[in-house]
Amino acid sequence: MKRALVTGGSGAIGSAICRQLAKDGCEVIIHANSNLAQAQQIADEIKTSGGAAHAVAFDITDADATKTALEKILADGAIQILVNNAGIHDDAVMPGMRPEQWTSVIDVSLNGFFNVTQPLLMAMIGKRWGRIINLSSLAAVTGNRGQVNYAAAKAGLHGATKSLALELASRGITVNAVAPGIIASPMTESTFPKETINSMVPMKRAGKPEEVADLIAFLASDRAAYISGQIISINGAMA
Repeated sequence: MKRALVTGGSGAIGSAICRQLAKDGCEVIIHANSNLAQAQQIADEIKTSGGAAHAVAFDITDADATKTALEKILADGAIQILVNNAGIHDDAVMPGMRPEQWTSVIDVSLNGFFNVTQPLLMAMIGKRWGRIINLSSLAAVTGNRGQVNYAAAKAGLHGATKSLALELASRGITVNAVAPGIIASPMTESTFPKETINSMVPMKRAGKPEEVADLIAFLASDRAAYISGQIISINGAMA
């Protein structure tokens, strides 16, 4: 049974990813920052359905805390599937953006990516099979007003994805990024009313978290063994 770690696994997209990977036969480790109870609830649902899962909580921006948490996880075996899903928004137009808004968003998406990914690599290399999938955003592909910080953070992941893919290509490990557009969640329901979605999205609807999870599950499978270093958009033909 392959072991999968999903950061930010208690959110709408993260939980859908966890459920799908569990259906595909993985032992899923559901990460949360502060909402351990929600992550535990998802783990319990997966176990009730016959899958294998458990929840963990740590701050991925804290390198020492992350290293300690990952050492405990690795004690039970290598992580072979890593989904770097954790990310935050703190939107403002650049002229009014506070320094801490820039720093916090960069810290989670980029420093968090390093803090989680780097300690897992040697064990993954030892298995000579691995899948690393980084969650990006349409904002990193096309830009978006009020999200200079978020777009910069996710675009940074694109460069990291392509470079790490080159480093690991001969080791049986693929590295890809998935860039969703508007995906249905409690947050997007208030931010993007139906009429706004109709005007922005050619398909006239928001994507479903399960649709993103299906794409990630495919990239995490043996069927995607020759796909690496790619930024794959899922956005209803927005770009």
